[in-house]
Amino acid sequence: MNLLEVQKICKTYGSKEAAVRALKGVSFSVPKGEYVAIVGESGSGKSTLLNMIGGLDTPTSGKVLVDGQDTFAMRERNLTVFRRRNIGFIFQSFNLIPELTVEQNIMFPVLLDYQKPDRKYLEELLTVLHLRERRSHLPSQLSGGQQQRVAIGRALITRPALVLADEPTGNLDTQNSSEVIALLKEASRKYEQTIIMITHNRMIAQTADRVLQVSDGVLTDLGRCSA
Repeated sequence: MNLLEVQKICKTYGSKEAAVRALKGVSFSVPKGEYVAIVGESGSGKSTLLNMIGGLDTPTSGKVLVDGQDTFAMRERNLTVFRRRNIGFIFQSFNLIPELTVEQNIMFPVLLDYQKPDRKYLEELLTVLHLRERRSHLPSQLSGGQQQRVAIGRALITRPALVLADEPTGNLDTQNSSEVIALLKEASRKYEQTIIMITHNRMIAQTADRVLQVSDGVLTDLGRCSA
C-alpha cells in the first residue's frame, strides 16, 4: 500500500509574463516504510515539492494523498491537526526552542496536541538518539549533531506515518552527517516510517532506498539504490 500519492502537482508563482512554473505536473508514489531521497540543484523545485507534500504550501493544481487522505481537500484547521499527528518535519536549521531542554523539545509536539506523552517511547527515542545523558541540557549546550538528533526525536515522537527531512545534514560535518543519516534509516526500519529527504549530496542520496531527481520543476525517478 502506498503511504504517499502525489498526483500531477503543479505550482506557479506570479502571473502572465512574470509567471514562474516551479513544479510541472509532478506525480509519484511511495509505499509505507520506504526511504526516498530527492536531489536537484538549487531552485530546481525540490523544496517546493516537499512543502506541497507536507501541506505547508498549496499547489496551483493536483493532489497529495497521505495515508489515503486528500490533504488539500481539508479545512485549514483539520489540515493543521492532521499534519501535526501524521507528518514529522526535520529542518536544516534545527528550529529548537532555546528555553526548553532536550526532553522538553522532543515532547513539545505531543504537548501542543494536548496529548499525554508516552514515557516509554520517549525513553526509547532518547536511547536510540544517544541523548539520555543530554536530556536536561538546553540547545545552546549541545553540538550541531546533537541538536539535529533532538530535531529528529521531535519529528518522531508523535509516531508520524511520514517524515519529511529538508537538507537534514546541511549544517553538519561529515561524521555527524553520517550519524544523522544512519538514525533516519534506523527510524525507517524500526518504526516502519516513510521518509522523504531532500539533499544536494549525491553520496547521502545513495543511502536511500530510491532516488528521485527534480530538475526545472520536472521529476525523474532514478530508481532503487543497491543495498
